[in-house]
Amino acid sequence: MIDRVEKCVAVGIKKGLDVSYLIMEDWDEDQILQIFGGLEDGLDVSLYAKKEFNWKQMTHIRCGLVDGLDASVYAKKEFSNLQMDQIRKGLRDGLDVSIYAKKEFDWRQMAEIRIGIKQGLDVSVYAKKEIDWGEMKEIRERLLREKRR
Repeated sequence: MIDRVEKCVAVGIKKGLDVSYLIMEDWDEDQILQIFGGLEDGLDVSLYAKKEFNWKQMTHIRCGLVDGLDASVYAKKEFSNLQMDQIRKGLRDGLDVSIYAKKEFDWRQMAEIRIGIKQGLDVSVYAKKEIDWGEMKEIRERLLREKRR
C-alpha cells in the first residue's frame, strides 16, 4: 500500500501535479487511484478527495467532472454510489434531476423516475418515496402505453 502511494506521489511530482491530496489522508488503494487519476485528468479533486467517500462514490464524482457535469449536485455522503450513478446519468442526459436527487429515494426508484422523465412522462404521479421501485415501474410503463395511444 505504501509503495502505491509513494509511486503515485513520485509520478505526480514528475508530472508537476499537486500530490498533496495523496498524502493528506489514509486512503485505500482504490481511493488513491481515483484521486491520482483525477489529478492526471486535470480535475479539481477537492470535490471528492474526502474520506467520507469510498472509491465507488469517488468514481462517479470523477466521471461527472470528466463529462463536464455539475457533480456537486450528487457529491454528498448521503448518496450511495448507485444513487450517484442515477443522478449523474440524468445530468448527462440534460434532465431535471431535482425531482429525484433526494436521499429518500433508493437507486432503483431514482432509475424509474429518471427513465420516466427521459420518456416525457408526468413522473409526479409516482415520484413518491412510499412507492417501491417495482410499482413505480408498473406505473411508468402504464403511463407510457397511455401516452402512445
